[in-house]
Amino acid sequence: MCGVLRAEPLWVETFTGLRMDRFVKLVKVVRERGGNGPGGGRPWCLPLEDRVLLVAVYYRTDLTMRQLAPLFGVSPATVCRVIQRLRPLLAIEPASRPADAVERLWIVDGTLIPVRDRTVGASSRNYRFSANVQVIIDADTKLVVAAARPAPGNRADAQVWRNSGLAQHCEGVTVLGDGAYINTGLVIPHRKRPGRDLLPGEEEDNAEHRRVRARVEHAFARMKHYKILRDCRQRGTGLHHAVQAVAHMHNLALAA
Repeated sequence: MCGVLRAEPLWVETFTGLRMDRFVKLVKVVRERGGNGPGGGRPWCLPLEDRVLLVAVYYRTDLTMRQLAPLFGVSPATVCRVIQRLRPLLAIEPASRPADAVERLWIVDGTLIPVRDRTVGASSRNYRFSANVQVIIDADTKLVVAAARPAPGNRADAQVWRNSGLAQHCEGVTVLGDGAYINTGLVIPHRKRPGRDLLPGEEEDNAEHRRVRARVEHAFARMKHYKILRDCRQRGTGLHHAVQAVAHMHNLALAA
């Protein structure tokens, strides 16, 4: 059986949203992390470049493994093994504390991702069985700094943030959040109090806060071009690996 898709510029740019030079960087990262394996066993029927493309296409299109198999000329079982083997190797590396942390501005927010695994998600306000994923982006570059492990979608953003472990990446950095992050130490909008309207200066602060914080919503919109984040069928750690990989590819696509 001969496949159609190969790691060539036409297919890479069409099916992954990455330019060929960015895709080459992704393959290099996977190779350095051991994507070719320790060796000595049965060789893969696809070269590493095609295997990375397969995983990227899976995340981008959310096709089933049975649909992907003829596109790459392999069996559905091989597609499953490739995804299981490579998905942790595509993950983004959380950013370390920047040297100019005092001058940096990061933004955090949570997004709900529909899932099928009942051990990962919960019935949520989007009327779907979803998981809450917390993501930090850099306000200037709009690159993803870090993403937390998924939490059940019925939990409040503030609770998920406290349990996510992301705060350790933010020491010394100013981090914006919306009004749901009250009492978390983040910069949130001014809140109205009973019997007192916001002062004019506070209204202006909130308007500027909304303008800047909208960048994280734009980042979510770009990340959800990868349809795996619209309906994740993966079980266990599958959603976590998908979010990490999509964040990595999102950063590669935005990098100058």
